[in-house]
Amino acid sequence: MMKSKTATAALGFLLAFGQAGWSSDLPTKAPAAAPVAQSGIWGAIAYSRTDGKHGFFWGADKRREAEETAFKYCENAGGRSCSVVTVFRNHRHWDDDDGSGFPYNHCAALAIDAQASPLAPANASTPWAAASATTRKAAEDKALSKCDARGSTCKIREWVCT
Repeated sequence: MMKSKTATAALGFLLAFGQAGWSSDLPTKAPAAAPVAQSGIWGAIAYSRTDGKHGFFWGADKRREAEETAFKYCENAGGRSCSVVTVFRNHRHWDDDDGSGFPYNHCAALAIDAQASPLAPANASTPWAAASATTRKAAEDKALSKCDARGSTCKIREWVCT
């Protein structure tokens, strides 16, 4: 009788708790949604903080193309530590909205310390900032404001709109 109660208890334990290991009872994860293809006309600005060189590109069909081309132009200008500092896009069609949440800012600007010049080139400690916005003026104002907030009087080094 004791063996029967022990066997029944063990069977009950397995039935109660053993099911958690069965694959049919495991919670299933919904498959990850495919990334949204971001549409638009893309642009980017790349900047080399160590030497103040920059590059930009606009008119790309894909974000990656704009980033890679701006980066390449920065390197071609002699930039030794180029990185993409802002990316923006414009509508290909006015009713575009790909649902990705990436804004349709049509312009971007790069601001650097006003004292930087070919005779006194920018270096790693030179204040700078980049921003994008829906208009050239708004992008320039944002970049200047961010750069000036770093304790310097800044000027626009480059602007670009799609």
